Amino acid sequence: MMTFSYKTKGVCSQLIEITVEDDIIRSVKFVGGCNGNLKGIGKLVEGMHPQEVIEKLKDIKCGFKNTSCPAQLACALTEYLEES
Repeated sequence: MMTFSYKTKGVCSQLIEITVEDDIIRSVKFVGGCNGNLKGIGKLVEGMHPQEVIEKLKDIKCGFKNTSCPAQLACALTEYLEES
């Protein structure tokens, strides 16, 4: 089991903590941001493969921003896959 942290860029949340085991996301916790929505996203991606989550979330925008908390989760998982 591996837990890692990702410092977000350009969004309200400051950090994402992700636990992956056997190529399956076991937990996701956002620090800061829209609490209820981000808890929901964390629960929805539990049990999924990182690549599947990346494909679903990578292009989501928040308002006029070029990114979003879900897109930042995709960035975090991309970084995780590149490093592992």
